[in-house]
Amino acid sequence: MSQTPFRPTRRDFSLALTATGLAAPAAWAQANYPNKPVRVILPFGAGGVADVTARLVAQALSEKLGQNFVIENMPGAGGIAAARAALSGGTDGYTLTLLTNGTAISVPLFNHLPFDPLKEFVPISTIGTFTCDFMVNASAPYQTLGDFLKAAKEKPGTLNVGTINVGGTQNLTAELFKAMAGIDVVIVPFRGSPDVVVALLRNDVQLAIDFYAALKPTLDGGKARVIATSAPKRSPELPNVPTVQEGGVAGFDVTAWNGLYAPAGTPDAIIQTLNKALHEVLADPDLKKRALDLGIDAKASTPAELDARMRGDIDKWGKVIAQAGIAKQ
Repeated sequence: MSQTPFRPTRRDFSLALTATGLAAPAAWAQANYPNKPVRVILPFGAGGVADVTARLVAQALSEKLGQNFVIENMPGAGGIAAARAALSGGTDGYTLTLLTNGTAISVPLFNHLPFDPLKEFVPISTIGTFTCDFMVNASAPYQTLGDFLKAAKEKPGTLNVGTINVGGTQNLTAELFKAMAGIDVVIVPFRGSPDVVVALLRNDVQLAIDFYAALKPTLDGGKARVIATSAPKRSPELPNVPTVQEGGVAGFDVTAWNGLYAPAGTPDAIIQTLNKALHEVLADPDLKKRALDLGIDAKASTPAELDARMRGDIDKWGKVIAQAGIAKQ
């Protein structure tokens, strides 16, 4: 009985190639990630705290993974320009971006934010957290936050709180503080942190709320004092300063953060490679010290933890924006 000659089909060739690994370039590329430079797009200008911190982390990742992680600065309202650039970079893991608590604020603050951080990006890890500091003039009578709260309640509408522009994290921190403390104070927005500090030193405002890096030169010069920090736990850079919760506002929590994200569709193997590397480099004592000098508590997270932080902040700041009556942009 004659047998039909075996004629291999295209499927047979495909199976054979797959068995030898020749038909799996994507898997090979993921296993060898990264094998070329990686872009990290920042929604901030050069020289700021986020930029300096990101460059510290990028350098550490470059040394850890053997490829350059190159920072590209694309500042702009709402992080829109940076997000668009990152999304256009593809899903191969070679274009990443920094999303922040500011991104979470932008979701309810903008009428038409042209990207969805929850659907169009996937979280990798936080790279650091930081607080807002409550600073008073060195000559002010307020030794504690309790002193300030007492004065605000005794003379409603007479105390001014300085922050940066309306809708910024510092400004919304002030709005949240005002609401949760049940006090009547005037929140005065300024163009930038230097203007806030000048106003405090001139006694035009009685309290300034800003990030540590912006306030550090004034604090170092002895011209002002921090009377509270905004996170639930004391800040590692100011361990002797009580939290706002300790100062009398139960449940108050503002923890700002920066996190590394990739466009949605980036393979999970690449996300895990980056997450593992970030856990290792952010535990380095030298990097942690250099970040802490900027007021940043360098720490990694799981992707799920970062996702929960983003979702929680979108909901939280949306309520603050609505309660404060801040117009959408």
